Amino acid sequence: MKKMFLKKAMAYLMAAVFAVSAAGCAGGDAAGQSSAAASEAAAGSSGQDGQTPAGSQAAQGAVSFTDALGRQVTVESHDRVASLYGSFAEAWVLAGGTLVASTTDAVQERKLDLGTDAIDLGGNMEPSLEEILAAEPDFVILTADISAQVELDRALEEAGIAHAYFRTDCFEEYRAMMEIFCEMTGRQDLYEQNAAQVGEQITRILELVEGQPAPSVLFVRAYSTGAKAKGADNQTGMMLEDLGADNIAARHESLLEELSMEEIIAEDPQFILVTVMGSSEQKGLDYMRATVESNPAWPGLQAVQNGRYLLLPKELFHYKPNARWGESYAYLAKILYPELEAQIDAA
Repeated sequence: MKKMFLKKAMAYLMAAVFAVSAAGCAGGDAAGQSSAAASEAAAGSSGQDGQTPAGSQAAQGAVSFTDALGRQVTVESHDRVASLYGSFAEAWVLAGGTLVASTTDAVQERKLDLGTDAIDLGGNMEPSLEEILAAEPDFVILTADISAQVELDRALEEAGIAHAYFRTDCFEEYRAMMEIFCEMTGRQDLYEQNAAQVGEQITRILELVEGQPAPSVLFVRAYSTGAKAKGADNQTGMMLEDLGADNIAARHESLLEELSMEEIIAEDPQFILVTVMGSSEQKGLDYMRATVESNPAWPGLQAVQNGRYLLLPKELFHYKPNARWGESYAYLAKILYPELEAQIDAA
């Protein structure tokens, strides 16, 4: 995964030097125009789940692309945009856009100031179709990871509202989404600031840790009623893999279903990293204390003894980090490779 990321990132950076303005985020008169050469140069840097800005074409203000569900999407107007996912609302704002409506998490989790006229569409797990239609959007941004949002596809089609589904479990998917958004807004400068430069930082960090001995890690996602080890099927797991960590859950699939102290003791990972889901972080930590940390063998684990049983900040490792993807990589890299901290800070 690390080599794949580096290969994609370096291909993208070379394309950026020669043709990024034509690749999907051009400003001024060039906005919304894509050359075949630029599309080919960027072809290796599209998102993993089908959202393909490099293949997008724009004519007379329209932008066409393939979204995360494999749907062919054409957006002819984006004067009134609604987002049904807080992180995508933030990404749209980072691309220079404005919103007429968004789900509650945009304000509660992302702390976005959408103004008093913006319509609250409710929770992202069950957004209100009635409120969406009342906002009269010309473009709706949705997540491919919530079934209730996927089920809105037909209703939005019947209403004649352009809409697209995105997924950003890794930086490349975020970068691809930002390329599409910035093509719409014509803000090449914001694409450079909030995506391209972030990718350059990540590449420098990965180059720093390349070839280092692989640190062993147990990555746990805790919530109020349970805790599970996670592999590479999530944003933090993917970052750990990119950074060369040996995530023991990837070798012990049974840990993905239940935290087995026997397997954890046998592996004795160097690091135990935890993220917490849900509105109450404390409840997740309480569960860990009551059911995992209470095991008599827990204090003997080297990660616990060496102060490497760590809670990861929610804003970088549970929520989508968006323009802070580089910060997320740096945070993990300094944990895994403390001897490189100064170099990582300078990356």
